[in-house]
Amino acid sequence: MQTVSFPRHPKPLLPIVAGPTASGKTACAVELALLLNGEVVSADSMQIYRGMDILSAMPTAEEMRQVRHHMLGIADPGEKFSAAAYRERALEAIFRILSAQKQPIVCGGTGLYINALTRPMGFAEEGSEAIRAELAEIAESPDGRAKLHHMLRKVDPDSANRLHPNDVRRVMRALEIYRLTGRTQTEQNALDRTREGAFREMLFVLDWPREILYERIDRRVEEMLSAGLVEEVRALMVAQQQYPTARQAIGYKEIASALRGERSMEEAIELLKQVTRNYAKRQLTWFRHDPRAIWIPASGRGITEIAKEMVEKIHEQCETPRNS
Repeated sequence: MQTVSFPRHPKPLLPIVAGPTASGKTACAVELALLLNGEVVSADSMQIYRGMDILSAMPTAEEMRQVRHHMLGIADPGEKFSAAAYRERALEAIFRILSAQKQPIVCGGTGLYINALTRPMGFAEEGSEAIRAELAEIAESPDGRAKLHHMLRKVDPDSANRLHPNDVRRVMRALEIYRLTGRTQTEQNALDRTREGAFREMLFVLDWPREILYERIDRRVEEMLSAGLVEEVRALMVAQQQYPTARQAIGYKEIASALRGERSMEEAIELLKQVTRNYAKRQLTWFRHDPRAIWIPASGRGITEIAKEMVEKIHEQCETPRNS
């Protein structure tokens, strides 16, 4: 396949293929990498963990054969992995790719990881283990989730309105930011956007009509079940004391509840589909608030056509590319 390259620039080009779950990000990133002689760097908060290939929708063996991938399966499920830790490891991968005269392409739906890569990390983003431990202790107490959400509402009502009390990790994050900076999460995000990053990032977000995206999510869930989702969750349940991170993955709680006899497997599957749709909505809300987002219509189009449109948009922001 003929590849496209672009003139040198003081800041490296960094295409980012993003979007909600089941939007086809990985396939598009692989196709873009083939067009640009690139390698893919994952920006997915669950794909960094080993033993969760189905839960995290890891790239297929064929996709990894076609294009080298980074930041996949690099940590044990019991290992803490902050946005700062992700940034450090992912930047190492990106600069290795650049030093090999290849094009890094970021792919994922975790907005926090994408921002960690593309915006300088301040003190708030590094976080505080002490504050996190204190908030986690509250979360584990009786009515802890409600208590945390009430704490957030008092200092950051906008975030409290946006976040459900059950979204404990993000509620804790918003509280942590306020405790560290005295600013709400919205104020901190606005400040971060004024900082200049190290790359010329282009944030492509795959855009699907809502009803088609939901159909894709339902198919994804059925494919995960066929691939062995129940068996993967059962194995993680055995080690859940060592691997609490697994419980944060969408699909774990739902399937685990059926395996414990708390609901039927049919009910668990329907719940998983609904929870995944809700997650996709939150992802879309995140990207809609990012002024860098370049929305790429995906419905009725092939992967190659979508990737070529991304190349054209990169071309528009760079100089005329030269074929190599």
